[in-house]
Amino acid sequence: MPPYEGSTDFFPSIPVAIVSISRPRSGYTLPVFACAGAVAALRRLMDAADSPSMVTLDLVQPAQKAEIPIAQVAPLPDGSVLAITHSDPGDNLDLTRHTPLWSVVSWGDPDQADPIHIEGGEGIGRQVNQSDAPAIYRYAKTVMVHNLTPLLPAGKTLRVTIILPEGRALAERTSNAAFGVVEGLSLLGTSGISEPLSAPGQLDQSRDILREKSAHYRHLVFCVGENGLDFAVKLGMDPDCRVKTANWLGPLLVEAGQLGVEGVLLLGYHGKLIKLAGGIFHTHHHVADGRQEILAAHCAAAGVPLDITQAVLKAETVEAGLTLLRDRDQALAAQVYQGLAERIDERASAYVKAHTGQGLRVGSMLFNRQRQIVATSTIGQALFQQLLLD
Repeated sequence: MPPYEGSTDFFPSIPVAIVSISRPRSGYTLPVFACAGAVAALRRLMDAADSPSMVTLDLVQPAQKAEIPIAQVAPLPDGSVLAITHSDPGDNLDLTRHTPLWSVVSWGDPDQADPIHIEGGEGIGRQVNQSDAPAIYRYAKTVMVHNLTPLLPAGKTLRVTIILPEGRALAERTSNAAFGVVEGLSLLGTSGISEPLSAPGQLDQSRDILREKSAHYRHLVFCVGENGLDFAVKLGMDPDCRVKTANWLGPLLVEAGQLGVEGVLLLGYHGKLIKLAGGIFHTHHHVADGRQEILAAHCAAAGVPLDITQAVLKAETVEAGLTLLRDRDQALAAQVYQGLAERIDERASAYVKAHTGQGLRVGSMLFNRQRQIVATSTIGQALFQQLLLD
């Protein structure tokens, strides 16, 4: 049998020292650092002698405290106060690691609609589908209002501006535009904790969960991220059959084969799962990409006109490529994606067979950014029926 346990042969570019980590360190999401800076700035605004180097926050979700370092606090000429923090996402392969967040706080207009008004400055993306509203989402607003309100003097209002000096440049390395967010990053997250889903040590934790599930269920659904976990339940699948894989699909498929699992349904965003059709079984972009190339190859195989195939290859994102296909011919787009789904199954099953000598039924169900099913393979349809709650 090819090496698996503790081996780096699946991912030769990852040093042994990294793969051997068993307990990856969690960090915090961007809204937490923006909030910490706002709290530090407000304290300085109220008291010229108070320039905290650390603030304690209530994360709200989860209900626990966090101590966040403050790099700098300084008053500005217009009477506002600037506080600077630096992102720490934990043991994640995250492009925002160490990026500075500026929180600028000033007294607000007494007549403003909310006591605490939060806005986005340079480097915070704009939501083009929401009248260019800043990409500051619910959790970010909740955690800031929750932590700032107790400090706000009676009769006072506050204006908070969050700036990401490197946000515009970093956004060019993301697929934010596919979400309708341009010119910056989002203050995104449903929790204050940044789980190390892409850190190598997460693999051990995911394998433990898989082993426990496989002892009770013969059919499982692999979900790459939170979207897949939530969507599986909405589709009616048994929540106890879900396994969160993060980007470690290859090793976890092999593990499922070794454990004697009968079938695995891969449920995920098409821009992730498409990589498996090209033989890429670790889906983080730091390891490998090629999504547009894979999609273009399947367009060519399906007889898509050359000009559209070339446009798909040149598209900024695979989501944009899918839109191009659908705009040209809905039926042809469905044909291309059905072929991709079937190819994912073939490559995944062959991968497990090569590394374990065992057979594993693998099906796939792909969805887009709007959580609409784009394609389901033939095996995927059968496995989906097996996973439905009675």
